[in-house]
Amino acid sequence: MATTKTKKNKDVAVVDDAKKAKTHPLIKGVRVTEKAAIAAEKGAYTFNVEDNANKNEIKKAIKHIYGVTPERVAITLIKEKKVVRRGKIGTKKGGKKAVVYLKKGDKITIA
Repeated sequence: MATTKTKKNKDVAVVDDAKKAKTHPLIKGVRVTEKAAIAAEKGAYTFNVEDNANKNEIKKAIKHIYGVTPERVAITLIKEKKVVRRGKIGTKKGGKKAVVYLKKGDKITIA
């Protein structure tokens, strides 16, 4: 006589660290580039931000998320760029980036 084994589905509640982390609607995320990584070692962190964000709002958002007070914030507009892939012309979406400078000794841990 053949017996079949059935697997029981176990619903395990997995708590993700990203869900626990504080967020802010103005900060889209960390800008991960080689240039940004070198600047981060010197205390300047680069973030992608919403197009309507200003310096004061970004300072408040960084203080809310990471608990450190920025010394100054520099904002740069990134223009759209035309690209050609496989013979088709497209565009890379532009945006806005913010470089946040911290005091010596302050750090932001980015996972």
